[in-house]
Amino acid sequence: MALAFDEFGRPFIIIKEQEQKSRLRGLDAQKANISAGKAVARILRTSLGPKGMDKMLQSPDGDVTITNDGATILEQMDVDNQIAKLMVELSRSQDYEIGDGTTGVVVMAGALLEQAERLLEHGIHPIRIAEGYEMASRIAFEHLERVAQKFDFGVTNVEPLVQTCMTTLSSKIVNRCKRSLAEIAVKAVMAVADLERKDVNLDLIKVEGKVGGKLEDTELIYGIIVDKDMSHPQMPKQIEDAKIAILTLPL
Repeated sequence: MALAFDEFGRPFIIIKEQEQKSRLRGLDAQKANISAGKAVARILRTSLGPKGMDKMLQSPDGDVTITNDGATILEQMDVDNQIAKLMVELSRSQDYEIGDGTTGVVVMAGALLEQAERLLEHGIHPIRIAEGYEMASRIAFEHLERVAQKFDFGVTNVEPLVQTCMTTLSSKIVNRCKRSLAEIAVKAVMAVADLERKDVNLDLIKVEGKVGGKLEDTELIYGIIVDKDMSHPQMPKQIEDAKIAILTLPL
């Protein structure tokens, strides 16, 4: 402990605690990092699945967010541990590449860390555990390739895509309009999809919601939506330009 003074002459005490702190090494450090990753996975585990519960998150400003999306939950969390930050990056990468499965990848990573902890306690080296996981990944991928069922689809044959889309609409709210909403979603994706490159730019699809009305009123509009006052004197000219733009869009 030492006494020092700041620029205003006020004394303050410096307590040297660094010598008393013990740095984790070896197996203890590995277990500490695994515990941090498992803690993040446990937080998201209860929000996974059809019976998953939503999380209520409150920001420092007092804003409340209610969601069960893994990427949103992790973005709102204040994470300090480096391994926990890797779990956040894992969920963020999954959201960027696929757009879904943000909760599942974190829960699966937590389960793998839990099994790795048991192997570490048996004296197995971390490199051997990582090699084992890579081997298991290759075997699982090969098995999925063997059991996978492939189906052909195209611009004129979208029924397989509609059937697949209908399996994701399990909510009570949209259940009565499952077929029509699935067809709208598939047509919207096919309109902006590049089948040769196998790429879809979802930013070209805009969803507009209106207060009131019924689900049966939902429709798909190809082209550009002009949100302008129709009484403006220049609107007829703008509408004609917009019609030309709609007709020349590469749909």
